[in-house]
Amino acid sequence: MKKWIVLVIVLAAAVWGAWKWRPWQGLGNEAQKIDRPTTAAVMQTNIAFAISAAGDIGPADQVSVRPEINGRIMALNVDIGDKVTNGTALFTLDDTDLQTERSSRQTEIEGAKLQLERAQRNFQRSELLFKENLISRELYDDSKTEFELAKNALERAQKDMRQVEDKLTKTKIIAPFDCTVLTRPVSVGQAVSGSGGFNSGTEVLTIANLNEMIINAHINQADVTRLKVGQDVEIEVEAVAGLKFKGQIERLAPQATVKNGIKGFATRILLRNIDARVRPGMTANLSIPVASVDNVLAVPLAAVFSEQGERYVYVKKDDGSFERRTVQIGVADFFFVEIQSGLTGGETVALEQPAAGANPIVKTPEKPSLKKQLATIISGGATNAPGNGSPGNTPAAAAGNAPARSTNPPAAPPTPARKS
Repeated sequence: MKKWIVLVIVLAAAVWGAWKWRPWQGLGNEAQKIDRPTTAAVMQTNIAFAISAAGDIGPADQVSVRPEINGRIMALNVDIGDKVTNGTALFTLDDTDLQTERSSRQTEIEGAKLQLERAQRNFQRSELLFKENLISRELYDDSKTEFELAKNALERAQKDMRQVEDKLTKTKIIAPFDCTVLTRPVSVGQAVSGSGGFNSGTEVLTIANLNEMIINAHINQADVTRLKVGQDVEIEVEAVAGLKFKGQIERLAPQATVKNGIKGFATRILLRNIDARVRPGMTANLSIPVASVDNVLAVPLAAVFSEQGERYVYVKKDDGSFERRTVQIGVADFFFVEIQSGLTGGETVALEQPAAGANPIVKTPEKPSLKKQLATIISGGATNAPGNGSPGNTPAAAAGNAPARSTNPPAAPPTPARKS
């Protein structure tokens, strides 16, 4: 009995669910009936194609300040954010031990000079006596050797003094150029190691010239061939709303690298007229104009089709049918493509391939639209037509080669079998 009750409840729930689902199915069918535009008019407009990218802002000159000798920081004259002029002292090491060593070296030099004077007198006396044959050759040679040793001792003491004085000059670190202090990881009294020691020494400061800044960007390999050194770049900074300024391409890497799974080329852009609000580490959005035309005939990207290198459109005739017409294209952006020949203003073109032998526009399997191909290639991917395996084309720019869709006619519907 219980099994029959459970079965009745399940059947009732299924009927109720089906009854509730029908209105939603109807809404889905209604949404599918909403038609998108299938035709567009040939119009005159301006077209500008630009390469978009993003990069990180950084200083053109940045230096990690490390002492050349070991020591203890006695004075640290700057802090984070301070602006420092060329030649200003950044920090000073304690030179007490070096001053003591310098005094010792000075004493050694004085003693070496006295030894040299005595050895010189003995040698001169021995030389006179040897000429008179009053002393042996051995005594003469010994006095000469002592004189040479005394000269060497003085030279060695003077060399040691120069080394100490050189270290003393390195206890005071000065700014090599006009700069701003970015980091200061140490404090007064901390012992630091020299750059010639372990791990290249202790970093005391990081300084940078913020009067000249650059942007390091990664440009897709499909776009880098259109760039050149000296080309202007339009820049927007995400952190500063509404801020726009100009830059210029300074360097293009000769070899490709892979970053975030995209193969491209490192590009360095020099900034002009830097706003005081721009700081290192901010993200910049770049727009690099490549090609532009004004007041030209154009159609939407979706209206241009391609087959074996031929570019063509479907033009609507007075009787409502469509004719295929070859066109020459020029500059393209994300929305429109320039028509250099093959169309006149005011004509109407199809945005989808017409059905074979029929007037209305129908949906048929086709390659991705020109707009989708353009967006995919700009983002670093490759668009392949379903079942075709051939990559999509690069968007039209100065070369005038815009990608378009393939238009293989749909297969005719099967003929229904007759009833016998």
